[in-house]
Amino acid sequence: MRIEELDWQDTPWGEISLRRRRDRVTERDVLEVKLGDDFLMSSQFTTGEEELSRIGLAATTGEALTVLVGGLGLGYTALAALEDERVRELTVVEALEAVVSWHRRDLLPDSRGMAADPRVRLVLDDFFDVVRTGRADRTYDAVLVDIDHAPDWLLREDHGDLYTVEGFARLGAMLVDGGVFALWSDEPPEPEVVRRMGAAFERADAHVVPFPNPLTGGESANTVYLAVGPRR
Repeated sequence: MRIEELDWQDTPWGEISLRRRRDRVTERDVLEVKLGDDFLMSSQFTTGEEELSRIGLAATTGEALTVLVGGLGLGYTALAALEDERVRELTVVEALEAVVSWHRRDLLPDSRGMAADPRVRLVLDDFFDVVRTGRADRTYDAVLVDIDHAPDWLLREDHGDLYTVEGFARLGAMLVDGGVFALWSDEPPEPEVVRRMGAAFERADAHVVPFPNPLTGGESANTVYLAVGPRR
């Protein structure tokens, strides 16, 4: 199996690489991102990232929406958000300059042109620090987050404070009244996460997102946590 390295950079989080390979099962080119020895994401499975946007925005009311995406990755959450005609402005906060550069250079076929879309702002910043310090430059109708693997499977230990009642409340302060927060996870729903979100929001639940897995011949699933109406 031939692997082509499209980009490699040293980052504050470790070495990150963007690779392309031909999958023998699906006969498709697959893009993969590794951070050190950790596989972060793949273009082979994008349903969860796309449903993060669709589930989040389906719960969002109003027109001329301002949306924030935490974590750019391969761009599938942002692209799915742009499919909603109500989205007037999409801000994507990404901590790694290498990832932002892939999109600005149009290295990713599926997201070519996204960085130049007049609705899109790509912001190089640490999303968790933005929440922690309360320095968002506006309030949003929806915040959609896909960075860690799961609330208890973190890329960095200092991300953990987001997944507390206090952290969810700080994120809620970034939303308009009745605003929506949606969170992707690669693990099954955790009732404790829903409970914490419910303590900071008027309503919280979890959605299981199934998708076919050609590698196993069966079905896999992600989770999208959804919280609506931050408590003031």
